[in-house]
Amino acid sequence: MTPTDPRLLVHAYVDGELDPAHALEVERQLADDPALAVERERVEALRRVIAEQLPREGAPPSLARRIEAAVGLRPAPAPARASARPSWRALAASVAVAAFLGSGATWLALSPGPPDADMVVANHVRALMATHPVDVGSSDRHTVKPWFNGRIPEAPRVVDLASEGFPLVGGRIDVIGRTPVATLVYRVRQHLISLSEVPAGRTIATSPGQIGGYNIVSWTDNGVAYWAVSDVAAADLDTFAKAFRAAEPER
Repeated sequence: MTPTDPRLLVHAYVDGELDPAHALEVERQLADDPALAVERERVEALRRVIAEQLPREGAPPSLARRIEAAVGLRPAPAPARASARPSWRALAASVAVAAFLGSGATWLALSPGPPDADMVVANHVRALMATHPVDVGSSDRHTVKPWFNGRIPEAPRVVDLASEGFPLVGGRIDVIGRTPVATLVYRVRQHLISLSEVPAGRTIATSPGQIGGYNIVSWTDNGVAYWAVSDVAAADLDTFAKAFRAAEPER
C-alpha cells in the first residue's frame, strides 16, 4: 500500500481511529467501491480468526508482584508516620500497572464480545446521519434479501409489513460485536426503524428499553437475535415487533 492508498483509511476505519466525519466518508466509499468493501471484510475476518485462535487468558495473581519487581518496588516496613506523598517508586509502579491495563483494554476492544445495545443504537444514529440510511433501497423483499447473499454468512429474514403500516425501505450491513449483521430498515410515518438480525451462536444482552431517547425492543426466534431501534413511540415499536414476529413465513 502507498500513503495515498484508500485501503489505509479502511484499516483505520476498522480500528476505530477515524473521527465521525471521516468515518462517514469511508462508509460512502465502501458502499460505492466493492474492492474496498472486500478489504474491510478481509480485515474484520482476520480479527475474528485471531480472537478465536488466541483467546484471552486471565492475569495470574503473581502479575502485580512481578510488575512491582520490574520497576524496582520492594516491600518495606511500615514507617512510624505514614507519608502523605507517594514515593517515586510507587508512582512508577502505578504507571506500569496502568500501561498493562491499557494494553489489556485494547485487546478486549479488538476481541468479539456479546452484542451491545449501545452499538445497535450507534448504528441506527450513524445511518440517520448518512446521505442514505440503507445500502440497498427497495420496498420489495425479493430484491432486498438477495442483496445480502455473499456479503454475510446467513441471509436475513425479510418480511413485507406494508399492510401493517410499516413499509420496507431497504437494508444495510452493520457491525455488532465485530460481527457483520444484516439490518433491515422500515418506515412508520416519518420515522425509521432499524431491525438488526444477529446470527445464531452469539449471546445477546437484555434490552435496556431505551438509550439516549431511542427505544429498543429485542427478542430471539429460531436462534436468531433481533434488535429493533427507533425514535418512534415505544408502543409503535412494540406493535412493529409483534407484526414482524407474526408475519407469514417467507416463500
